[in-house]
Amino acid sequence: MEHVLKIKDLHVSVDDKEILKGIDLEVKSNEVHALMGPNGNGKSTLLSAIMGHPRYKVTKGEILFDNEDLLSKRVDERSLLGLFLAMQYPSTISGVTNSDFLRAAINARNDEPVSLFKFIKSIEGNIKKLHMKEDLAHRFVNDGFSGGEKKRNEILQMMMLRPKIAMLDEIDSGLDVDAIKLVADALIELKKESQLGMIVVSHYERFFDMIKPTHAHVIVDGRIVVEGDEELVKKIDEDGYDWLYKELDIKPVKKDERPLVYSLGVCAHQRTI
Repeated sequence: MEHVLKIKDLHVSVDDKEILKGIDLEVKSNEVHALMGPNGNGKSTLLSAIMGHPRYKVTKGEILFDNEDLLSKRVDERSLLGLFLAMQYPSTISGVTNSDFLRAAINARNDEPVSLFKFIKSIEGNIKKLHMKEDLAHRFVNDGFSGGEKKRNEILQMMMLRPKIAMLDEIDSGLDVDAIKLVADALIELKKESQLGMIVVSHYERFFDMIKPTHAHVIVDGRIVVEGDEELVKKIDEDGYDWLYKELDIKPVKKDERPLVYSLGVCAHQRTI
């Protein structure tokens, strides 16, 4: 079954300041959308608004997933429908182990609890694929983790939850070359297995070269100003954004005008393990 995320004329404000000023975007199963643009122009705001962060106020427009209105749904309800956000700044949950966190999340998605044997086999296999420490399942979520470990833990969660549409907010930042390759391979495998659709924010053409975007979009000052495919990613990498400012007569956002980035935090589902 093909899944579709549709954003129509989306306007979003943060602390009464308008950040997104009319975004139109459609993401389908098996598509990889590169979301690009200078820092502070609305990329993280868009992903947080789609996921339902309460600080990001939608003032106009629609967000639909498989024709369901997401704006009327809580963060956990959006997650249960099949959306996933790998955060730029993952939260720490002291006192909750990775295994308990993930098993609760998986059980919330199924009519019957996952068997302990099946769960352990899956989490251990995915930890091995990502070359993470063997004791990760028994560690508190992101507690004492390095930046790179936190990013790989986001991918582990995605591999376990198997969403329909995943949004990755600079998931490659803080990773070394080998870890970036591991993450890219995991994304490619999941896309092949489940027709995963993705929106990927990154500043590194190398990462995009690994995951092969089918679409590319550049956001400047809260609007998508140009769209293309993998060739647009390469042009941005080679020439930066100056050519775009000149061609479209756009003024770049000044540093002190850029919005703050807020963590989504953690939304625990009320269903028990």
